[in-house]
Amino acid sequence: MKTLVIYPGTFDPVTRGHVDLIRRCCEHFSKMIVAVAEHTHKKAFFSLPERVQMMKEATQVLPRVEVDSFSGLLVDYMRSRRVNVALRGLRAVSDFEYEFQLAQMNRKLYREFEIIYMMPDEKYTYISSSLVKEVAALGGDVSEFVPEEIRPFLMAKFVKAD
Repeated sequence: MKTLVIYPGTFDPVTRGHVDLIRRCCEHFSKMIVAVAEHTHKKAFFSLPERVQMMKEATQVLPRVEVDSFSGLLVDYMRSRRVNVALRGLRAVSDFEYEFQLAQMNRKLYREFEIIYMMPDEKYTYISSSLVKEVAALGGDVSEFVPEEIRPFLMAKFVKAD
């Protein structure tokens, strides 16, 4: 059994689907690093420190989870942490094409790179961070979509935006 896996992402914000994958993956690895990405092709709504804090709060009851952040290439971060296995979530077939290309590029950049794909529980397959932000921005109740610890971050952000 591998002892360490990295789960990279923007987590903007953390959803119940993310936490579901983290919890289930922890059953197969002795330690997980949730690596919050600083720079991506997406414009983050929450700052990097906010996203790191949200993830720490959402995973505080999972003792084998470490939350960290990184910038630059994932494979460079993985090398620096001496880890070669990453976890990624797939919600729908539409996620697969992008994830497949990403995995192949990462393997080209880091020959030892391995990827594990997990699907969230079916009750979370439709949840995305983008949809959560949209519902919250329009005043909707996001309590079913995000961990309880994350709602205050969303409420504070959207109250300020008004």
